[in-house]
Amino acid sequence: MFRYIIKRLIMLIPVLIGVSFLVYFTLDLAPGDIVDVIAPDDATVEDKERMREEMGLNRNVVVRYGEYMWKLMHGDMGESYTTKQSVWDAFMEKAPNTLYLGIASVIVSVGLSLPLGIYSAQHRGTWKDNLAMVAALCGLSMPNFWLGLLLMIGFSLKLGWFPSGGARGFSSIVLPAITIGTGMMAILTRTTRSSMLDVLRQDYLRTARAKGVSERDVVYKHALKNALIPIITIVGTQLGSVLGGAVLTESVFSWPGVGRLIIDSLNSRDTPMVTGCIIMTTMFFSLILLAVDLIYAVVDPRIKAQYARPKRKKGEKLNVKPASV
Repeated sequence: MFRYIIKRLIMLIPVLIGVSFLVYFTLDLAPGDIVDVIAPDDATVEDKERMREEMGLNRNVVVRYGEYMWKLMHGDMGESYTTKQSVWDAFMEKAPNTLYLGIASVIVSVGLSLPLGIYSAQHRGTWKDNLAMVAALCGLSMPNFWLGLLLMIGFSLKLGWFPSGGARGFSSIVLPAITIGTGMMAILTRTTRSSMLDVLRQDYLRTARAKGVSERDVVYKHALKNALIPIITIVGTQLGSVLGGAVLTESVFSWPGVGRLIIDSLNSRDTPMVTGCIIMTTMFFSLILLAVDLIYAVVDPRIKAQYARPKRKKGEKLNVKPASV
């Protein structure tokens, strides 16, 4: 298991290098730069060129990228062009808000999808199954920004139950979490349904029923546990996607998260901030996927056995049978 974790962490290095390369060079190819954003309205062409020289923007992009990666290898992610704030400090300031939003939205998604998917699998082929699938698809069909605006109008402006934006306590996270969670609900519901259908046909469940085990215990203690592998995969991927920045939802609800920070930095052509935030987001996403793989081993002992390598005693030779001719 330890060997597997080290291997996955080493594989993360070329991924981060590739992501940083693509982001840095893509921003350089876009028209304009940070000087066009921060320069005064009355600045002349000479003034802008002087600012570019002072900021080092007049050098070749390969040289600038090499310097950036050299600093990154030494733990320096640079500072923002606009706010002069450290990229690391800015990211860590916004990351908790995005983490809270991601966990809350996954809780909403799981809380709605698991019961709906299990109920649909238990009533396969009936009108109840069709109704559950239609309800799940409604969540996927509604755009996040449209659903967010509807929730804001209904529960904030009309009823006044929740704030319309910002991060001001637990009540502020309810509407954004519902907006994102209902969008993720359809995929998880269909995955839960298909996974449960495969398990419910197994012989050991018929044996459990024959022994007098209640249907509730058969479904939730036996079937659900063996159907968790694909469900955990979807949940982990959804959490990683939200941590990558729920841009539309954060913009609608003025949520101070990483996604909104990246969009604001893109609009201002703040290359160090955009590159640093995307690198950190990629790292968190990869670590979440690694955690999902490790959870597999906890849920299913057969997977844990695949991670373990048989140990040979000292002096013992590995017996390899010759291939038959």
